[in-house]
Amino acid sequence: MTTPQELKAIVSEGLLSFPVTDFDSNGNFRADTYAARLEWLAPYGATALFAAGGTGEFFSLTKSDYTNVIRTATETCKGKVPILAGAGGPTRVAIEYAQEAGRLGASGVLLMPHYLTEAPQEGIAAHVEQVCNAVKNIGVIVYNRANSKLNADTLERLADKCPNLIGFKDGVGDIESMVTIRRRMGDRFSYLGGLPTAEVYAAAYKALGVPVYSSAVFNFIPKTAMAFYRAIAADDHATTGKLLDEFFLPYLAIRNRRQGYAVSIVKAGAKLVGRDAGPVRAPLTDLTEDEMAQLDALIKKLGAQ
Repeated sequence: MTTPQELKAIVSEGLLSFPVTDFDSNGNFRADTYAARLEWLAPYGATALFAAGGTGEFFSLTKSDYTNVIRTATETCKGKVPILAGAGGPTRVAIEYAQEAGRLGASGVLLMPHYLTEAPQEGIAAHVEQVCNAVKNIGVIVYNRANSKLNADTLERLADKCPNLIGFKDGVGDIESMVTIRRRMGDRFSYLGGLPTAEVYAAAYKALGVPVYSSAVFNFIPKTAMAFYRAIAADDHATTGKLLDEFFLPYLAIRNRRQGYAVSIVKAGAKLVGRDAGPVRAPLTDLTEDEMAQLDALIKKLGAQ
């Protein structure tokens, strides 16, 4: 069992990633190819992997899907790389998912938004506190995103009440808020960059004191993802600039064509490199044939992964 503070130390450095979830042609979970995917990715050097996260289509998984995904991930990666499990939705549902993740051996939980309903800071704080209290023996990282945005005052109160709240992942990009939180909370949390295609924001977030981020493209170009992370860490502007110009910015041009493509394009990339994870589940849609061809050309420019 990884303690919350041990998990905090683990995710405070290195590159993180969130593997896609494998589905067959009918949209059902495929445990065998998902396990093979994790075995392929683990040796590349990610510090931790988020199973059933946003790119893993947590929002479309049934409870039985979730159990099977987390069980497969923890069993496959035991002794290799820590697994953090996504959890979210209404508070009592998020608690059930978090407890299930702990039971299955996950090292921690990424607490995603409660979805749909807007809520005041006090309500979001109560949501986070109740989840943390339900899984006191594992670490919780709160995902600041969509309708679940936490300010510095709220995080400070939560830090006092929840010793196992060990991380803050930002998917909003409000620089003033991020600077305020980072300066106010200091080393109390591990801070993670969580904006879609985080590489584009990596240099800016590093300057804010947030050097760690989670990479979606690690799913299909792990060698390049690690090279980019090392270049960011070393302030190698020539390498980061080249990769931004030649891959990431053209990649964004495809990703931004439709809502939901932040997930769909990752599954498309996995398919193009021979690691097909099947289609996305509705309400997401897959890339068109023309978009697949454009992405294929970008990937081939990078060379063997």
